[in-house]
Formats: sequence, C-alpha cells, structure tokens
Amino acid sequence: MGIVNVTPDSFSDGGKFLDVDDAVAHALKLVDEGAEILDIGGESTRPGATPVDEREELRRVIPVIERLSELAGSARRDDRTAQRAVPTRPILISIDTMKPAVARAALRAGASIVNDVAANRADDAMGRIVADFQAGYVCMHAQDKPVYDDVIRELLDFFRDRLKKLNAAGVASDQVVFDVGIGFGKTLEQTLQLLARLQEFRALGRPLLLGVSRKSFIEKLTGATSNQRLPASLACATLGIEAGAQIIRAHDVAETIQAIRMAEAILAR
Repeated sequence: MGIVNVTPDSFSDGGKFLDVDDAVAHALKLVDEGAEILDIGGESTRPGATPVDEREELRRVIPVIERLSELAGSARRDDRTAQRAVPTRPILISIDTMKPAVARAALRAGASIVNDVAANRADDAMGRIVADFQAGYVCMHAQDKPVYDDVIRELLDFFRDRLKKLNAAGVASDQVVFDVGIGFGKTLEQTLQLLARLQEFRALGRPLLLGVSRKSFIEKLTGATSNQRLPASLACATLGIEAGAQIIRAHDVAETIQAIRMAEAILAR
C-alpha cells in the first residue's frame, strides 16, 4: 500500500503532493514501483495536526481519486489512444479518512477501500457506508492515551468487538482488515510489544495491515529523523511479514517491496 498524502502538514511529506497533478504523478510512480493499493489521504493524523473540515478534505482528495480511477479504467480498457500515461495493471484505491461523508464521496469517485483511523467511534455510520458499497475496510485501533493493563489483550478484544459491530451494520467479515495502529496512542514499549507479538493477531482470522513507515517511534529508539528512518522501517516491515501481515503501508514502495520479496524468499525455504 503506497502512501499519497494530499496534505500540507503530514509528518513525512506534507505539502509535496498537495497539487492534484503532483499527487497523481506520485501515485503513478508508486504503482510503477510495485504498489498494489494507493492510500489517498487529505487530512494529517500526526499528533498535533490541525483538523481539516469536510469540505476541504473533499476538495483535496476527490479530484485525485477521480483522476486515478479514470486512468485505471483506461488501463482496463487497454485504451491505446489515451493521452496520459496509464498504469500497466489495475489500481486499488483506498481513502484514508475519519469522515463518513468523505468515505462515501471517495467510494463514489472510484475508491474501493476505506482506511479508517477512527474505527473506535460509537456510531455505525461508517460501517453502513462500507456495507452499502461492499467496500474493503481497514479497522485501525487508536486511542488518546497509551494506558493499558495488557496492550495485546485489549487490542484483541477491541478488534473482536469491532467486527461484531461491523457485522451488525451489514459489513461482512471478509471485507475487514485489522491494523494495530502503530503510533496512535502507544508508548515506545507498547509499540515494540505489538511488533514482537503481531502473530497473535492472526487468531482473529482476518488480514493484518502494518503501518510503520517513517513513524516517530523509530526516532525515539534510534534518534533518526523522518528522512533517515527507511532502514528501521524496512526492518519492521520484514518482521511484520514473518509475523503474518499481508499489507504493508509504506512511503518507500520500491525499497519495501525489495525487502519483502527477500524475506518471503527466505521464509519459503
């Protein structure tokens, strides 16, 4: 899953792809590097980020999704008369949003996955939208304060509870992917515990997404700034694959795929 931040303030690449043409060009570059999913986000979720209202978030992401969806359609039709470069294989588009209305508009525009960092909400509005569109749904754990008696057990309980609520809203279990939410309400020690015991979440019977790319816990452990965190990101990604993660969310797609392919080749022996 390649990251496309259509934001001015994301922690790693904020402002680089705020223009629609720049965002689409970056997305196509990630596809060329091997991304199978493009995660389009219009609101930074880093700690301390300024909230974005619904209208502004829609303004940022919908033109990008529409353009990418159009290009994906051209690839499926093998439209050799297209004036713009088209990807050589299908694109899956994910909308990274906490807002049900943005999710609905993105799915109408061509997205097929909702990546929801606010899966702990009390209402079922997002679930009903996902059910209506039969979309994929990334259910991520996040909370404000990193206070747990047992972080592994509490996250397992959270995901089991969420799956029941999603099922009640009409979302089939096979539409759901779980994400332990690295960087969202976890201390460094809790983060390391989650990474060390990620395989325990396979008991839930659903695919796991791991998002560790360039995150701040790496700086807490190593002192590396955001543009120096690729080696640690790759280490976490390959260990995640060994633990059973099926989706790796990454800024550096080519490097991540190379590391994963090597890990998979070794693990297959």
